[in-house]
Amino acid sequence: MASGGLACVKYLTFFCNLLFALTGLLIFLVGGMVQLNYAHYSNFVGDHIWTAPIILMIVGAAVAVICFLGCCGALKESSCMILSFAILAVVIFLFEIGLGVAGYVKHSDLQPLMEGQFNATMRHYKEREDYRDAWTLLQTELDCCGTYGPNDWEVIYPNKTLPPACCSVINLSEAKECTVVHATQSGCLHKLLGILDSKTLLLASVVLAVAGIQLLTILFACCLYRSFRRSYDHV
Repeated sequence: MASGGLACVKYLTFFCNLLFALTGLLIFLVGGMVQLNYAHYSNFVGDHIWTAPIILMIVGAAVAVICFLGCCGALKESSCMILSFAILAVVIFLFEIGLGVAGYVKHSDLQPLMEGQFNATMRHYKEREDYRDAWTLLQTELDCCGTYGPNDWEVIYPNKTLPPACCSVINLSEAKECTVVHATQSGCLHKLLGILDSKTLLLASVVLAVAGIQLLTILFACCLYRSFRRSYDHV
């Protein structure tokens, strides 16, 4: 029979494991939400940056699987399962910290990276249909035009006309085509950057909250492992 202290640590570890599993689900849902709602902007951000939501989903699923091991170890009083859980949890914890640090470091490079992507997609606007569709969607959804403004399209449209998506409303009595005069004056780069900044803040908040719960769970798991080992040594 387990002592009262051992039983307390065991059930606290089990409870923290459930919280750990919920944090994994939260990470998975946040990554899925970002991927689902903003993946169509990937042409303007870069594929290697846009893999972050997918990585979060993988980490969230891994956390849920690891928690199953921890819960079973706590209920069955298996020191081997608890030790395996603690090691895997530490690996996930360190990976999340590394991901957060990398995201913070890379965040300062996001604007020049996006500017390069904006220029590349605009340069090949007429040749590639996927770029045309991406620009149409971006300018329509964010109510913007060009990278920094409608004048950016002069390289593509030397006759002063612009993509129709730059003009949300055209008065047909004034003009039949979208021009700089009728276009939305706001550029798309800063608008999209603002959206990504807000989502980055959300992801950072989630990771910090999750890391705190995970660290607490790891500490309880280590205490439980030591208690199990002491119980076995006394038998």
